[in-house]
Amino acid sequence: MNMLKRLKDFEERRARLALNMLILDRQNEFRELANAMSIPLTSPEWQETILKYCIDFSDIFKEVLMDKKGPNDSQPDDHNKMHQCLTLLRQITRDKQSMIEITHLQNIAYTLSQEFRTIYKRIE
Repeated sequence: MNMLKRLKDFEERRARLALNMLILDRQNEFRELANAMSIPLTSPEWQETILKYCIDFSDIFKEVLMDKKGPNDSQPDDHNKMHQCLTLLRQITRDKQSMIEITHLQNIAYTLSQEFRTIYKRIE
């Protein structure tokens, strides 16, 4: 099963090229997130799984936390977004001892997502 096909708003071929370019520079960050989420590095498509997580993490946090109204249940979909946000956060907070560790992993996920989007836009 190809994880890149499930990335919405991204063409599979360009996403594959962008991911390969990103992995060249950010292999250590991918490994750090995989270890934090207990994803074995020997599993197939572990890098695609991490990329999908990073994109989902970036998107949902923008929708939930950067909304001018703030998180609330005024819209039918708001509760699901808050639940998804907490679920994504729980995936990287497992066995962490401090907020500094959690913030570091959040920053990595956000940075990987933004760099992927930048590389993707440059590929024609």
